[in-house]
Amino acid sequence: MQIRLLVDGGNTLGESPWWDVEEQRLYWVDGTAGRIFRATAEGREITQWTLPSTIGSLALRRAGGAIVALQSGLHFFDIESGQTELIAHPEEGRAGVRLNDGKVDRQGRFVVGSFDETVLRSTPPPRARGSLYRLDTDLRLTQLEGGISISNGPCWSPAGDTFYFADTWAHVVWAYDWNAAGEARAKRVFVQGSGCGIPDGATVDSEGFLWNAWNGAGTGAGDVRRYSPDGRLDRRIELPTLKATSVMFGGPDLDILYVTSMGMRGFAEDRALDGGLFAISGLGVRGLPEPRFGG
Repeated sequence: MQIRLLVDGGNTLGESPWWDVEEQRLYWVDGTAGRIFRATAEGREITQWTLPSTIGSLALRRAGGAIVALQSGLHFFDIESGQTELIAHPEEGRAGVRLNDGKVDRQGRFVVGSFDETVLRSTPPPRARGSLYRLDTDLRLTQLEGGISISNGPCWSPAGDTFYFADTWAHVVWAYDWNAAGEARAKRVFVQGSGCGIPDGATVDSEGFLWNAWNGAGTGAGDVRRYSPDGRLDRRIELPTLKATSVMFGGPDLDILYVTSMGMRGFAEDRALDGGLFAISGLGVRGLPEPRFGG
């Protein structure tokens, strides 16, 4: 196994790595800076775009361009012009609540959750106001769940019938049954954290194992973890940063695990490579192609 710093980008909040098999390019974002980045598998030919607000996540579209979850709602993003077009703003008028992590299911629907920033500022925290949404290919928006603190890590099993989702501030990764209609049922605990890091972004490999970035910014215990389909911890990988935020398999053979990180200072242990984009090779497993949004 080899861990490399691929791009020393100094991202304040690197997030949402997204490998596109068609373009053979990796996308990721700096959330608080409102920027999108794109690079080759080896971290070269870097292009960046600046958006009109902070960004939580992105996914490419079958029709071209991308869908982005911004502070100002869900938008289409034109890669050529850099312009955005509003689709819906489910958190409009709710101070301190913004859209965060999102991914596309096997049917081409975009599932995105929101982040209630007030839970970070209050002791004890108030009742969380974040939600989980599904945007269908006809652009109809449905709320799937409420009462969420920080939405992260949406992803699906290879068959698409199990949905994984983390409520980061609750230190829990949930599993649900996911049906063809895009309904999340039979919610159960998949992994319950114990104070050693908090679950952040995630992906699933071709063997059906969940890979999750455990962010140690607040605890000093951060790494990348692989869980079997029954929730057993299978592998733990330490990185040159404790602040891993999300993971995605990519590269020509889908066998490189890309890891984003945050560069915010003043946490448990700041390190020189915080905010970088890392690549882990030699893991012996492959990922799955990410579906594009069908709307």
